[in-house]
Amino acid sequence: MSKTFLLDGRPVPFEDGQSVLAAARKAGHYIPHLCWYGHFPPHGSCKLCVVKIGARHVSACATPAREGLEAESEIPEILDTRRELLAMLFAEGNHFCPSCEKSGNCQLQALAYDLQLLAPIHNRFFPDRPVDASHPDILLDFNRCIFCELCVRASRDVDGKDIFALSERGIDKHLVVKAESGRLGDTDIALSDLAANICPVGVILHKRQGFAVPIGSRIYDAAPISELDLADEEASK
Repeated sequence: MSKTFLLDGRPVPFEDGQSVLAAARKAGHYIPHLCWYGHFPPHGSCKLCVVKIGARHVSACATPAREGLEAESEIPEILDTRRELLAMLFAEGNHFCPSCEKSGNCQLQALAYDLQLLAPIHNRFFPDRPVDASHPDILLDFNRCIFCELCVRASRDVDGKDIFALSERGIDKHLVVKAESGRLGDTDIALSDLAANICPVGVILHKRQGFAVPIGSRIYDAAPISELDLADEEASK
């Protein structure tokens, strides 16, 4: 007999070693996330997968599933927390969705729609970060970085190139390219690298492909991220 825990009162089967998030996804229950990627160890940096267990808010990606655990995800308290976290991400970066090439393919934007965050809550920081167009095939717009570290981990752990890193802390935190010049054109990153394709927002863009698929016909224009995320999980089984 399989082990189970409860998610919003529904039994979720799990295997030893699975996190609450991984088990929930496999069972067809959506928990929002931005920094989680199934092939990487849990990171817990975005906190969008927050759930309530007992009196505590914890990251579902980093919380091991266990027999008898009771987690709450779709309750007003948790949904409000996620909206606040999303609002801070929008305020910290320069996210102008109508003019962004990633619009309709952006997970941050899609989560905002899914959680009905349709207008700014906080004053924007308007950070002044550079755009790096030095690579022949890839453009970097650092203004949109949400510090999920997916590109950092992909380049280091999958591509074996160690091209990206985060530097500084707090409000001064920013993404850097690990080349002496600090320019992407002085690295060996390729379009086929996972790091060049994993960004959930509009930081890492492929050149000469802008708006090839018009806004309105893109992945999250067709269906909510909650449906597509679970469809991806089903397709990978």
